[in-house]
Amino acid sequence: MAHVLVVGAGIAGDTLALLMERDGWRVTVAEIAPALRTGGQTVDLRGDSREVLERAGLLRQALDCLVEQRGAAWIDARERRLAEMPVEAFDGRGYVSREELLRTDLARIIHEATGPGVTHRFGETVQALKDTEAGVRARFSNGAQETFDLVVGADGAHSKVRALRFGPEENYRKPLGLAHAWFTLTERPGTPSLDGWFLTHNAPGRRGVEARPGHPGQQEVGLTFAADTLPSRHEREAQFALLERTFAGVGWRTTEFLAAARQADDFALDTFDQVHVPCWNTGRIVLLGDSAWCASPLSGLGTALALRGAAELAAALRAAGAPGDTSQTPAALASFEQAMRPRTASAQQLPPGRIASMAPKSALGIRVNALAMRALQSKAARPLVRRAFADSEHGRTSDPKAEPRTSPAL
Repeated sequence: MAHVLVVGAGIAGDTLALLMERDGWRVTVAEIAPALRTGGQTVDLRGDSREVLERAGLLRQALDCLVEQRGAAWIDARERRLAEMPVEAFDGRGYVSREELLRTDLARIIHEATGPGVTHRFGETVQALKDTEAGVRARFSNGAQETFDLVVGADGAHSKVRALRFGPEENYRKPLGLAHAWFTLTERPGTPSLDGWFLTHNAPGRRGVEARPGHPGQQEVGLTFAADTLPSRHEREAQFALLERTFAGVGWRTTEFLAAARQADDFALDTFDQVHVPCWNTGRIVLLGDSAWCASPLSGLGTALALRGAAELAAALRAAGAPGDTSQTPAALASFEQAMRPRTASAQQLPPGRIASMAPKSALGIRVNALAMRALQSKAARPLVRRAFADSEHGRTSDPKAEPRTSPAL
């Protein structure tokens, strides 16, 4: 039985593991985290996300986990509304859609759908990859070695597989000038209610504080600020100190959120980057998801691209006769890239002013952004914005060559 190594148990990696197992592959998933990762913000079920989940038989489970939301609002330090966009705006397909669930729930649904043909190795990653006549020999961080017919690097924007085979991260990383911390706050007696609203408070200096509904009794918090580099993820105290310096005096609930960050089990901090890799495959090694094409969270398309990419890669291998015949695997990887690259290139073209709207630089910019949010919902602008949201559901591409080619056999 053909054996594939998938490095990374995120949305892209586990979706691919699920689909390849169904096609008859033996699948090993190596994940550096000690357990399935939790945390993350909400993801919506439009376009590619809905289609891939429906074909995989997982859409009903995802719909059962929807987060109740009333919309998005931009507020000042006293929580007075500067602008708001109800979830009903743009037929429930706007900035906040009718159908959103937490990333952690989607990851769990996909992970639990994998069967006995998938082996997960948590707390493990690859340290070396070597081509042999029999396949790709991988050496793991525990010293074990094993040969695989295919290796997939689905290990995120800071991919170890990419570093080993394609070169250092700085060759492919394009910083966008912002960083973001996110974590879950557990409500206590007296915690202010969000009442179903995704609230954003911007402060001059490109600082943003967000809170949005999560699981009952929880709020998902985000802190956005200007930065290209950060302390190492292993330097947790330095990360907290940076946030406390940056957000000193911002107001609203910021002091409460900074204290909660230190208590959160799922705290994470990273820069907003894009990843541009000229070629995603070499031999029997291929990159998938953010390791290949990260469009940044500012695109709003990370999950959709991860799901579609996994489906396209599985379909390309299936069309090439795998797993029964893996001789055409390199050609299948090239076919996968040809199908996905127009989608990812389009998603990486952020709308003009996207960074400024996420984190305005000045008090004037904050006011202008609020005016823009209100103007987008005007009768005159609504058709154009509705079209933009609809286009974004499929990677904002009108290229017919980029239409999905996956089969109902998913």
